[in-house]
Amino acid sequence: MKNKILNMFDFLLILVVLLLVTMGILFIYSSSVNSEGVSVINEHIKQIIWASIGIVMMVLVTLYDYRKTEGIAMWLYVALILILIYTRIFGRYVNGARSWIGIGDLGIQPSEIGKVFFILFLARYLDNSTNELPLKRFIISALILMLPMGLILIQPDMGTASVYIPIFLLMCFFAGIPYKYLLYILSFGLLTILFTILPVWNNEILKTPYKIISILTNTKLLSILICTTGLIALVGVILRKYFHAPKYTSWIAYIFSIITLSLISSILLSKVLKYYQIKRLIVFLDPNTDPLGSGWNIIQSKIAIGAGGIIGQGYLNGTQSHYRFLPQQSTDFIFSILSEELGFVGGIIVFGLYLFIFLRILSIIRKCPNRYGTYICAGIFGMFIFHFFINIGMVMGIMPITGIPLLFLSYGGSSLLTAMICIGLLQSVNNRRGEYK
Repeated sequence: MKNKILNMFDFLLILVVLLLVTMGILFIYSSSVNSEGVSVINEHIKQIIWASIGIVMMVLVTLYDYRKTEGIAMWLYVALILILIYTRIFGRYVNGARSWIGIGDLGIQPSEIGKVFFILFLARYLDNSTNELPLKRFIISALILMLPMGLILIQPDMGTASVYIPIFLLMCFFAGIPYKYLLYILSFGLLTILFTILPVWNNEILKTPYKIISILTNTKLLSILICTTGLIALVGVILRKYFHAPKYTSWIAYIFSIITLSLISSILLSKVLKYYQIKRLIVFLDPNTDPLGSGWNIIQSKIAIGAGGIIGQGYLNGTQSHYRFLPQQSTDFIFSILSEELGFVGGIIVFGLYLFIFLRILSIIRKCPNRYGTYICAGIFGMFIFHFFINIGMVMGIMPITGIPLLFLSYGGSSLLTAMICIGLLQSVNNRRGEYK
């Protein structure tokens, strides 16, 4: 019995995860040390507590048969929606977003834990809808995505909301949703962000602003543009469906419907997001346009990474963090501190550990004969890889600053618990693959 329980754990995967968590705690402590060598914040203590809870949760989820979650997935999703509504009304403001609930210093971010509930419910639907029409599966799946994502956006927390998109895309990809539908969602999301940030980019980054972009800020002209693109899409649908027009009319309707919906969504998003939040999405293109404001984080982060060189300045010897040049240094910019103190070598070690996790998830997906388990693992893979590339790109100045933490390393109980639960789910799926023919 004892050996059977031990065999349920992927000890190599657990070792890699614990190494990352330990490194995170060490550098969260380093971020709390001031220029006099004194720790002024107890975040590392809290992270140790969250890590201990996370390990317990990982063990419990590993031992639990993930297939039983299919029966409660819908109720978990409903609970997620209700909690997100409660958070929007009664939650606490943190970093400009009403996205936290809790008492005193004990707080949790429901949108982080909610990723697991979303993954389970979408996996359940995709598993049970295999024989339905692809378009119907896509539309219902998109609605499952849009509801929690919309509630998170109005908090407003665009960074966390954006993580739901790669989760959705990868799960639908493994579920066999046609590429054109997945491309529709991806294009819609990217164009919405583009239309939202273009006016700010025009005013803040460009030396010679384009007058044509002013259409996006002129209510009358924008309304005409939306009506025009919407009419073109509608005509394309009518010609194709009722008059058997050439196939390219379908693509015309496809493209212009994306543009229409993206323009409408950009109007809503620009009203939800504050100006400085939109500016943070584009300032990475030229941080020097606002070196003491939105560009400060990127500039200081790049200085920290560059100062690390090959082998770094040594643990607890970083200057950018100890002199408090890096805001949010224990969360969003934890990799900057690590790179300054451990250098290029330390960065490569972190990359290698994450690569192992990614490859292990793909291996579990490949060996899993159960659709429900496959979709769960695909969603977790989408979440992990998106967090990694966006955060690393952000601290290197090649991605927008979106407030997405580096899982296992960044300070934060909600993100750490979510990641540890996901590791438990991966092991639970892997343990039971032999029970299927």
